[in-house]
Amino acid sequence: MKVRIINKSQHELPSYQTSASAGMDLRAQLEAPVRLESLERAVVGTGLYLELPEGYEAQIRPRSGLAARQGITVLNSPGTIDADYRGEIGVILVNLSPEAVTIEHGDRIAQMVIARHEQAEWIEVEALNSTQRGSGGFGSTGRN
Repeated sequence: MKVRIINKSQHELPSYQTSASAGMDLRAQLEAPVRLESLERAVVGTGLYLELPEGYEAQIRPRSGLAARQGITVLNSPGTIDADYRGEIGVILVNLSPEAVTIEHGDRIAQMVIARHEQAEWIEVEALNSTQRGSGGFGSTGRN
């Protein structure tokens, strides 16, 4: 699939690191480092602007290494970039660690996955088909 992109960052375009990778790393486009205190959040720009085809979205997800090593994750994860959005891709980062963390220009801060999606057409009914699970909520299917 071909996706139109404007790159106003000083970094190379996002790319897949292996032939089987689902996501591409996004890098911070910063004029100055961003210090995130414990539990603090900030929107970090990437300098990237996309034009996705209708029926596709870009999902912004945390990087597992950043989350495991530094406690940095992406809020509203996965974040969705809609096909009709034309602004800069920003990533909402939060520091869940007890110590402050500094995000530097060029740091890999998130990953982006391009995914196909459908739009639902609602059909109002008086009842839903029954299932074995029924209306059982969180944890209702047991631990095994």
